[in-house]
Amino acid sequence: MRSVAIKGVKEFEIKEIEEPKSDGYNVIIDVKKAGICGSDIHYWVSGEPIGLVMGHEYCGIVTDPGRRTDLKVGDRVTALPISPCGICHACLSGNPQYCIHTWDKATGLSLTNPGALAPKMAIRPDMVYKVPNNITDEEVAMTEPAAVGLHAVHLADVKVGNRVLVIGGGIIGLVSAMFAKMEGASYVAISETNPKRGEKAVQLGVADEWFNALDPEFSNKVVSRTYEGFDIVIECCGNAPAVTSSLTSVKTGGTVVLVGVSLEPITIPTVLAVMHELKVLGAIAYTKEEFRTCIELMANKRINMLKFLSKEIGLEDVQSAYQELTSGTSDSIKILVDPNK
Repeated sequence: MRSVAIKGVKEFEIKEIEEPKSDGYNVIIDVKKAGICGSDIHYWVSGEPIGLVMGHEYCGIVTDPGRRTDLKVGDRVTALPISPCGICHACLSGNPQYCIHTWDKATGLSLTNPGALAPKMAIRPDMVYKVPNNITDEEVAMTEPAAVGLHAVHLADVKVGNRVLVIGGGIIGLVSAMFAKMEGASYVAISETNPKRGEKAVQLGVADEWFNALDPEFSNKVVSRTYEGFDIVIECCGNAPAVTSSLTSVKTGGTVVLVGVSLEPITIPTVLAVMHELKVLGAIAYTKEEFRTCIELMANKRINMLKFLSKEIGLEDVQSAYQELTSGTSDSIKILVDPNK
C-alpha cells in the first residue's frame, strides 16, 4: 500500500509498504483522516529516522478487532499512539505518557509501527477508543492535539481570574488557550512571530489579545498589560527564544508549563527561574483519562475543534503541507490528510 515516509531533511517520498495483517491481537483499521502534528514537523526537519511513516492523530474504521471483544468490524475508532509497559510507577499512577517505554513502539513515531500516513494501520488494542457517531471523522482526528492542550492546562492548574499567556499559535497553543478560558482565566493572550496566526487566535475567540514575539517592546508591553507579568505561561514552541520569553513574561512565583519540544539542547536564563522562584513544569502528551475526556467534550458539543481545521489534503500533497506549516507566513492551523486520496 502507498504511504508517505521520511526520505531526508525536509523531504518525504511516496513509498510502498506492506499492509498490516490480522494477528488476533492488534486492531486493524482503515484510516479515514490523519492530522499533521508539530512533533511530526520536528522529524521532517531533521530528516530522521529515514523510512518513518508518521501520523499519530487519526480516525479510522475497524476491519479486524483483534483481541478486543468489545469492538466489531465497522466501528469508528481513534487511539493513543503510545506503547507503555503497564507495570511501572508511571503506568500504575495513571500517567503512561512518561513511562520509559511509552515511545519505544509508538504508532507513527517509531519505525516498527507505521502511522496514519497510509490507508491501513495496526494498533495496540488497549490504546483504542470507540467514538460516538455524533462526532465527525475530522473531529475524531483532532482528539489527540486536544488532549495535549487539556493536559497542559491541567498541569498549569489554571484558576478563575488567572492571566494566561500561551507562546505559539499552532494547534496546541490555540487549544491550550481555549481550555484556559474554559477553566476561568480572565485574560488569555497569545505570543506569535507570525501575525496571521496571532490575528487568527483572536478571531477564533480563544485569545483576548496577541503579542508579536519579534517586537523589541514585547517584554514592556507584557508588563504594562499585566502590571507584573502573567500568572501562568504555557510555552508551545520549544526553541530557546520562546522558553526565555516564558521565563521573562511570568510573574514572580508564577507557573511556566513547557509543552514545546526541542530535539537539540537549548540555552535559557535559568537564573530567572531561581531568583523569581518560578514553578517550571514539563508536559508530555496526556493521560488516558484526558484523552477520553476530549472525546466526551466533542460529543457533548462543549468544544469545537472544527474551527481549527484549515484544509484537507491527499498523500501527494503532504510535502507541500509541511512546507506551508513551517513557512512562518501561513495562517493554517490544522491540516488533515486523507490517505485514500
